[in-house]
Amino acid sequence: MKRLIIHGNPGIRKNAIIEYDDEEQVCFSVTRQGDWHGPDEPQLWCVIGTEDERDDFERRNYVPHWLDTEAIDADSVEIVKHADELAV
Repeated sequence: MKRLIIHGNPGIRKNAIIEYDDEEQVCFSVTRQGDWHGPDEPQLWCVIGTEDERDDFERRNYVPHWLDTEAIDADSVEIVKHADELAV
């Protein structure tokens, strides 16, 4: 599990599946930053991980401040499935 800061808005929401580090990752949470006093474009602060890590995320079996953090541009995000395409 890691935190991914996306500069810009690629159009993803919670539970979307993206390809990152040559692996499919699930966006467990997406927090939009920078709308009021932030940078020129919004930032999406996401917690991503594999489907195997979903239980740890839901049970809060991690320390958010200790997650590895990486930042990328919205153009670099490859969306595999949007959240609304997934069966609920």
